[in-house]
Amino acid sequence: MDSIELARSVRLTALDLCHSKRASHIGGAYSVADILAVLYADVLNISPLTVDNPERDRVFYSKGHACTALYAVLNACGYLKGYDLLKEFTVNGSYFTSHVNHQIPGVELSTGSLGHALGVACGTALALKRKGNAGSVFTIVSDGELDEGSNWESLLAGAHHALDNMILIIDYNKIQSFGSVEEVLALEPLADKLRAFRWQVTEVDGHNHDELRKTLAESSLARNGLPKAIIAHTVKGKGVSFMEGQLAWHYKSPNDADYTRARAELEA
Repeated sequence: MDSIELARSVRLTALDLCHSKRASHIGGAYSVADILAVLYADVLNISPLTVDNPERDRVFYSKGHACTALYAVLNACGYLKGYDLLKEFTVNGSYFTSHVNHQIPGVELSTGSLGHALGVACGTALALKRKGNAGSVFTIVSDGELDEGSNWESLLAGAHHALDNMILIIDYNKIQSFGSVEEVLALEPLADKLRAFRWQVTEVDGHNHDELRKTLAESSLARNGLPKAIIAHTVKGKGVSFMEGQLAWHYKSPNDADYTRARAELEA
């Protein structure tokens, strides 16, 4: 499956999950869908057969509240053989919790307590570098999550230890739980701040697969002493017209009418 079809599959599966189980965070799942699709279709050195291989790439998915997107891409790529994602999602006792769960094949860390994954990723990248392991460490964070001070401590540590095997991807959809990022706690000038922390920074259209593919691949290969930060400019709810850029879809689950309309748009 190519990245375009994979992204469509991720959005359709996330829609099914959020509708059938009355789950939240579909807006954030849609903003990150293209990033995940390009990573898993074209970039990562990992497969369902190598999830425990020490030489694999690692993905730390810090925005664990948008779990439906990660579950969907893992399901589409064959990591969840023997599971029934749609049936098991959020069922009491299931591994498919409403925040990402490391008991699921391909998930490195249980996340959702925002601000934790980048620190763990830094420690992992440092260990891999000291062992001479060639794997890359990708960490996907939300923009509102950068309100957490632990992320900025990790940014300092990443540069201090020259973790050039580390790639931070910021899903910059400009909306967080209580309003726009600019209103709640402004991040700009974000690129300048990251460069001041001695990270190599690239800004991309987070829905342009060619841009994402090129930047992610180059960042993974470049071992120049600098950790990499990719600011992916995205749209919350991308792919469904009535969800795009709307704060309400941080929380809302689609009702029957929403579901029918959204599925028609995604399948068109």
